[in-house]
Amino acid sequence: MTLRFYDTASAEVRDFVPLVPGKVSLYYCGATVQGMPHVGHIRSAIAFDQLTRWLEYRGFRVTVVRNVTDIDDKILAKSEASFHPEFEQEPGSVPEEEWWALAYRYEQEFLKAYDTLGVSRPTYEPRATGHIPEMHALIQLLIDRGHAYPALDGSGDVYFDVRSWNKYGALTRQKIDDMQGAADADPRGKKDPRDFALWKGYKEGEPTTASWVSPWGSGRPGWHLECSAMVTKYLGTEFDIHGGGLDLRFPHHENEMAQSQAAGHGFANFWMHNGMVTYQGEKMSKSVGNTVSPAEMLELAPPRVVRYYLGQAQYRSVLDYQPTSLQEAAAAVERIDGFVARAVRALSSDGALLFGTHGTVPDAFAAAMDDDLNVPQALAVLHDTVRAGNSALTDGDVEATRQALAGVTDMLRVLGISAAAQPAVDDQATTALGTLIEAQLAARAEARSRKDWAASDAIRDTLAAAGILVEDNADGATWSLQRS
Repeated sequence: MTLRFYDTASAEVRDFVPLVPGKVSLYYCGATVQGMPHVGHIRSAIAFDQLTRWLEYRGFRVTVVRNVTDIDDKILAKSEASFHPEFEQEPGSVPEEEWWALAYRYEQEFLKAYDTLGVSRPTYEPRATGHIPEMHALIQLLIDRGHAYPALDGSGDVYFDVRSWNKYGALTRQKIDDMQGAADADPRGKKDPRDFALWKGYKEGEPTTASWVSPWGSGRPGWHLECSAMVTKYLGTEFDIHGGGLDLRFPHHENEMAQSQAAGHGFANFWMHNGMVTYQGEKMSKSVGNTVSPAEMLELAPPRVVRYYLGQAQYRSVLDYQPTSLQEAAAAVERIDGFVARAVRALSSDGALLFGTHGTVPDAFAAAMDDDLNVPQALAVLHDTVRAGNSALTDGDVEATRQALAGVTDMLRVLGISAAAQPAVDDQATTALGTLIEAQLAARAEARSRKDWAASDAIRDTLAAAGILVEDNADGATWSLQRS
């Protein structure tokens, strides 16, 4: 077994060896809770959930940290707008909402979306506002080491001195002179326009509740500083993997890496970034009107189908949304569920042991996942196994059916798209349901034999209304439960 992941910092696929044998430390950037979750947030969470599940399958104990940015310029601006009716309100927003209440409300929306789509809860989910002392300590360390300075204009800001760190730009392979100025504060207090804010001094008109006392004056932390302080708190000064969306590489992750390494921390051993979601080949944009939200997707398809779609591409690639995307994902999930239902029914009636080989996914699936989480190839193995299982069912090969079912079940679990728990072999209700359905199918077969298509269709429609899918094939009709 050799795990290999693409490392953004080195721009190559490298063998993954954890810093501590048997354990993996993973930090990935969570939400800035200024609004409802968008599809990019959820794709990122699913990608790192897949990574976590695979590492755990491979026997590692994984500590996952996903932060919540609950203090930020955008959060304050959104809150300020809620106090002024002349500003356009977001549908469902609460008027005159304090910044911390707004942040908390949207944080719950993110949690609901994560839970609905089967994203496992992280080991720790720290909020930025709960780690101000750690941020003060990091700022002071950077000042002491000559890499940060209080603003020259007495504003109370503190900046990272990018020219003091000769590796600045290494993550994204840029030269300082080619970069634009950092837009996070007025440049007049900076030595260099590219210097970025570690601490933002309080300004007249801002809510006093959004500022904390510091050695440099009252204020609030800069965005980049927050993550460096939180990851160090929970994972130490050196850890295995730092992840997030590709859009965070610059300036956020570039600045995180610079300030942390300048403080003397080894920081992340691997940087992993997931690709963006586009709409019919174009970047999603509210101004263009080509966005689709997780909530809108969930109105069109069940959660497992949405998760299948958002998790089906290799995590580093672009995922393009088309009007037919969810229909195609639904068809794929239905094929998998149809086999599982038929196999469970066949093996239950045969008295065979259903799930006797858990913990052993097919070798080809494992090889794909070991190779930088090649989920498309892993899904190809999953569907090949479903086809082989259906052939085994047709041939009446009980052992091959059982092996295929066990493999499919384990692959679904690793990918986070497991169906609801299958019924127990001796479940009396299941037996009764099967008997009734088989009687209906027998009546339908009789109707079809005498070409009474109206009666045949009526039976099929009645079963469909009860959530029972009937499929006709060369060997007769089979049925399965339609799962949400």
